[in-house]
Amino acid sequence: DNKDYEKQMAGLLLPEVIFKTVTTEEGIDIDARITLPVNFDKDKKYPVLFYVYGEPWGQVATDTHIGLWNIMMAQKGYVIIDMDNRGTPCLKGSAWRKSIYRNIGVINALDQGQAAKEILKLSYLDNERTAVWGWSGGGSMTLNLMFKYPEIYKTGIAVAAVSNQLIYDNIYQVRYMGLPQENKDDFIKGSPITYAKNLEGNLLYIHGTGDDNVHYQNAELLINELVKYNKQFQFMPYPNRTHGIREGEGTFEHLSTLYTNYLKQHCPPGGR
Repeated sequence: DNKDYEKQMAGLLLPEVIFKTVTTEEGIDIDARITLPVNFDKDKKYPVLFYVYGEPWGQVATDTHIGLWNIMMAQKGYVIIDMDNRGTPCLKGSAWRKSIYRNIGVINALDQGQAAKEILKLSYLDNERTAVWGWSGGGSMTLNLMFKYPEIYKTGIAVAAVSNQLIYDNIYQVRYMGLPQENKDDFIKGSPITYAKNLEGNLLYIHGTGDDNVHYQNAELLINELVKYNKQFQFMPYPNRTHGIREGEGTFEHLSTLYTNYLKQHCPPGGR
């Protein structure tokens, strides 16, 4: 019944969403969308959840719906921050858009890390409870940030990530990175696997073994690298699931319960 649904929705405590621009130490203006906790108290410090994508395929700091899971996390007492780095399809001109060519995993991670450093100066953000998560390109970004900026990001959840750009599909990789025969070093420099030895924080790593977009080989290569350096982490393979990890009875509920619980355990909710 629509009236019952409308009544339920009318009683839903919705968070306030604000927009901000932060300037990195390199002078790059980064747009940020900040979802504040429900019943926000500016005199308290809240845990921060950075949601990242950061590749040329999409942007996240948009004036659109924030999703039911984000609403739930705001109700639990998290600040959710989405930021768009150079290369994302913002209305910022050709140089902004093209700057990421041959630089995926390098300038986008740099912008995100430096912008996080700036935004964490806000008095209500708890620098000891910081988490980052993303899926696909956002999973790659999460890994790069965890490995390159362990002093900033304490907890990470990476889903279906490209760990090694040399084994991603050519229609995307060649478009934005060139040919590995000509600039192989750029592929290596932008790949999370190159920096896996720097992991310090809590990492939950998730991949479907039947992923037909980001091949499961990415996970196995990165796992071997983390094992090599005795880096402890949690890993969840979903048998025969594809890139969206949605096939099979109970999969969506299991996956969302898994990463929600991991976040609550390692980056506890609520203002302090």
